[in-house]
Amino acid sequence: MPTARQALLEAAHRALADRPWRAVRMVDVATLADVSRQTLYNEFGTKGGLAGALLRQAADGYLAGVDRALTAPAPDRPAAVALWTLRAARQDALVRALLTGHWAEGLPRPDRRPDPRGRTGGKPPPEPGELLALVRDRMAAASPGVTAGRCETGLRLALSCVIVPVPGDDVTDSRALRLVREATRPVVLERAAGISGPSRTAGGRSPR
Repeated sequence: MPTARQALLEAAHRALADRPWRAVRMVDVATLADVSRQTLYNEFGTKGGLAGALLRQAADGYLAGVDRALTAPAPDRPAAVALWTLRAARQDALVRALLTGHWAEGLPRPDRRPDPRGRTGGKPPPEPGELLALVRDRMAAASPGVTAGRCETGLRLALSCVIVPVPGDDVTDSRALRLVREATRPVVLERAAGISGPSRTAGGRSPR
């Protein structure tokens, strides 16, 4: 059974799907979650606190998906993360905004201003560059032979495919996936060839 906090976040997400954030009222969220308004205010303090928690939940959910993608076979991990990024950003406007920094009209935005009363509303979600760097480093650490630069290229390609879809791509995103694989796989192949291929002295000699 979800906690009151989880129920409230789910209710806020449902409310946001139906109307712009500015039109979402705290009382509506409490009613959707079937909890009291006092419980809502106890959990989040203000509507801004609720917005921040909603954005952090979206970031955490995206990162959890990254970790799942990194359980793929090692050579496929960069492409698996890029594909998850493409689909998560396309399906969830909050994830897309967190990754790109482009906030569509009607979305809640992170408030990074210090509270004048000294209260903290919780840790704000990462900036787009911070989030991309975090995922890039996880990809590189889990993908032997693939540099951090290649991982970042794959991520940026995936995000570009969200903003400008690949013409004629199918439901499996095969064309976008091919672009990512072309960007991330060469280093793996080069490293593998250097390890398993013949040495210059042994393999370079002509047979007698």
